[in-house]
Amino acid sequence: MMKHIASYLVLVLCIGLMSCKDEKKETEEITTEIEEIVTEEVTKKSISITLSPRSESNVQGKVMFTEENGEVSMTAKITGLSEGMHAIHIHESSDCSAADGTSAGGHWNPTAQPHGKWGAEEGFHKGDIGNFEVRADGNGEISMTTGEWCIGCDDPNKNIMGKSIIVHQGEDDFTSQPSGAAGGRVSCGGIIE
Repeated sequence: MMKHIASYLVLVLCIGLMSCKDEKKETEEITTEIEEIVTEEVTKKSISITLSPRSESNVQGKVMFTEENGEVSMTAKITGLSEGMHAIHIHESSDCSAADGTSAGGHWNPTAQPHGKWGAEEGFHKGDIGNFEVRADGNGEISMTTGEWCIGCDDPNKNIMGKSIIVHQGEDDFTSQPSGAAGGRVSCGGIIE
């Protein structure tokens, strides 16, 4: 009889230990899932800015920046422009107070490179986004993704916060120094929270 009771107790103890092991495994899986969700939330940032008319134009728009996994995507939608090609750049200050947009300063160029087309071997400014086409209805869009920018990081050579987006009246020729001879600043929006 004692032998049967001892065997029964050993069996109950084994079942209890296995149950605890399964419970620990489930807890570890849930904890891992929570960590993955938190990690995803931390790595994604976004900011939306409004472009306002400058230089007596009617040019306005919205620009959305989203940072995820070390890359920033930008999408700009602009209205009120003349048909054809127009330049868009990041400028060094978020100050858009001047009527002609000059308070935004020059192109954002933290690495002291010559002005040029994005990705050019000869060099380019971190703010040299480029040109986009505007349709007959006055509307145009441009999108790009790069690892050369960040939203609010500690690297001054990548951080776009405190800068501005400027839309120009004309097309960037990618060669004229220091700004591509793109004409007047017809819209401006500060990249600020």
